[in-house]
Amino acid sequence: MSPRYDNDNLQQPEAEEDEENLNAYELESLDSLDFGNEDATMIPDVESNNTNHEANHFSENQNKSTMRMAFMNMANSILGAGIIGLPFAFRNCGLLAGIVMLVVLTVLIDWTLRLIIINNKLSSQKSYHDTVEFCFGKTGRMVILLAQGLFAYGGSMAFCVIIGDSIPHVLRSFFAKFVESSKFIDVLLSRNVVIIGFTIGIAYPLSMNRDISKLAKASMFALIGMLVIVAIVTIRGPIVSSTVKVNFTTSDIIMKSSIFQGISVISFALVCHHNTTFIYDSMKNPTLDRFTKLTHISCFISMLACAVMGLAGFLSFKDKTKGNILNNFPSDDFAVNIARFFFGLNMLTTLPLEIFVVREIVKEILLPEGKVEGTNKKIVLSDRAHFIITSLLVFSSMSVSLFTCNLGAILELIGATSASLMAYILPPLCYAKMIGAEKSTMQKLPAYSCAAFGFLVMGFSTIQTISGAIHGTDASHCVID
Repeated sequence: MSPRYDNDNLQQPEAEEDEENLNAYELESLDSLDFGNEDATMIPDVESNNTNHEANHFSENQNKSTMRMAFMNMANSILGAGIIGLPFAFRNCGLLAGIVMLVVLTVLIDWTLRLIIINNKLSSQKSYHDTVEFCFGKTGRMVILLAQGLFAYGGSMAFCVIIGDSIPHVLRSFFAKFVESSKFIDVLLSRNVVIIGFTIGIAYPLSMNRDISKLAKASMFALIGMLVIVAIVTIRGPIVSSTVKVNFTTSDIIMKSSIFQGISVISFALVCHHNTTFIYDSMKNPTLDRFTKLTHISCFISMLACAVMGLAGFLSFKDKTKGNILNNFPSDDFAVNIARFFFGLNMLTTLPLEIFVVREIVKEILLPEGKVEGTNKKIVLSDRAHFIITSLLVFSSMSVSLFTCNLGAILELIGATSASLMAYILPPLCYAKMIGAEKSTMQKLPAYSCAAFGFLVMGFSTIQTISGAIHGTDASHCVID
């Protein structure tokens, strides 16, 4: 039996309305279901706090994100490591198909991001995984927690690998004479030492933040860095590619049989659904109207950045385009080394966002009750538990990058399955289940179609990833020419 929302404040408007999008009346009604701010309690030592609630509310409001800060967090979450693979996605899709799929997937991502918040309000739940549990029970909750956790944790490991494949290379290029003349400098600028130093010195302290809004300044820096990378690839690509022999066939222009591999890469680049509720909760005066505006702006700008990067890289190197477009450039290219350095620093500031998500999911798994028994107080980790869990997550992610520079098929598989579940499958299925008999089958068709598309992408992407791993097509993934 489909769950129904029975809040008196949520009244249905008269029939015969256009149901394709929520109208202003429905937005207002849904906003009336906004969950109240609950008191937080420390675990394992539950502490009572008799501080005036108005003072607490004022203090919390001071820590909330403005629209600009929230945009920085959302855009940075989208424009992470995935954007560097957009030229490769266009190579797999074909030029025209790549452009079409980028637009289509951006529209789907925009819709399902907003659908997550709408679903939260319809179910009167606070988080994405609580809503999935409301719709599909404990099994659904575990599926979404694992999907979110694997996506974010896999991203954390990938970011550490990227740090090791970018920053050390740049530093050794800048200080080449010292590296050649001094064994100490050679060791100091080695891959593993740089990974440890930069992760512990920058990413680790940022990951200790409990408040995601405090990462906005770091997100702004990361966005600026990513724009620098896009600009450098756009300018230097045509110059460098003139010395490389490339081919451009009809299928490269229209559509290729490997299109689902391209869709998987684009999806990985755009998906930020595991951060959605955190970003929404971090906003000052969060409403559906404000979040809708935030989502539209973030997705549109991210799509433009992805399009510029994808087209500039693919049109420059065509069939020679690599998974990391920066690997198509010579190792002694000064401008590209700047891009590599910014890319590495971008990963240092994006990593804390992923750790924030994984830490929250670990808390949900360890403390599934969510609230202190007999009270309405929300459970939060004690300082000690917060420190231990954060440290374990950061250092375990970092340790993987110390032993390999190519996570290969494993991370691709995690990205494909997790991204499809979080973005294309669960949000529309939850929405279709909650509206139940209120909508006709035809009115629920977009939701079912989106979910079917998600299963299709998941299946084909998984098969192609496993096939690529078996045939060793990604063996030179981490090599910089």
